[in-house]
Amino acid sequence: MEKNITLFVLAAGMGSRYGGLKQMEKFGPRGETIIDYSIYDALSAGFNKVVFVIRPDMEEAFNDIFMSKYKGKINISYVFQSCDRVPDWYKDSVQREKPWGTGHALLMGKDVIKEPCLIINGDDFYGREAFKISAEFLSNECSEKLYGITTYKLKNVLSINGTVKRGICKIENGYLKKVEEIFEIERKDDGRIYGVKLDGTKIELKDEDNVSMNMFSVYPNVFQYLEKKFGDFLKNMKDPLKDEFLLPEIFNEMISKGEMNFKAMQSDGEWFGVTYREDADYVRKRLKELTDSGVYPENLTV
Repeated sequence: MEKNITLFVLAAGMGSRYGGLKQMEKFGPRGETIIDYSIYDALSAGFNKVVFVIRPDMEEAFNDIFMSKYKGKINISYVFQSCDRVPDWYKDSVQREKPWGTGHALLMGKDVIKEPCLIINGDDFYGREAFKISAEFLSNECSEKLYGITTYKLKNVLSINGTVKRGICKIENGYLKKVEEIFEIERKDDGRIYGVKLDGTKIELKDEDNVSMNMFSVYPNVFQYLEKKFGDFLKNMKDPLKDEFLLPEIFNEMISKGEMNFKAMQSDGEWFGVTYREDADYVRKRLKELTDSGVYPENLTV
């Protein structure tokens, strides 16, 4: 019997550096979004359910672009992420407009996700290999005590149009030990890659460093952890208007406390995204090349 595995798409982001909703922009030769390619690759790899998390103000545009295309053809649904979706004891304290972060976004799926699932960013192109690796893990290994992360080499996830923030992974014996957020990463003219740690320390990075692109494989018990940890986050945060409840930080804590193991799986495939408006031309060029070469069909249907 085929095992049910879900693709969970984080699509509620603001796109502040890009200057618009990247999740809904047309990049493919026939007007496809990056999400369309993720859905195509995920279904090819064996995923049989797709859940989006979006903001309420995106619903009309989302229905026009995605639900009209996929509803009735695949098992697809969406949930909302908004600032007022907090425990009852905290509702009167909500004053912020910025979303609570990726951990909160995943928590919004607790009522509709009852099977192992893969989390991805809606504005990242991950490539077919990464979905195959993740699907294999979710179908055969993922459990209440073993989650997974699919990583990329740093050299494959840089932008030529500006600095980027990336989660550099420390991996030991095939398991993730920590994701460390490094800021202002860029390749210099001499070919070396530098970034800045949270404390302001400048460090040199390597092409082969493993990087998290928010591609996590989790079991449904993740929601039990998230509910408790989100409550703790609300009680202990320093800035109620800006602090974010983020998946890498949550998973780091779970690993350090021995609550969970994360199998690390590396994809050698291509990744690209649209951090900056200037990245869009490259994305359109690559998607056309992948279509012209037959990697993707001219009519990307499911």
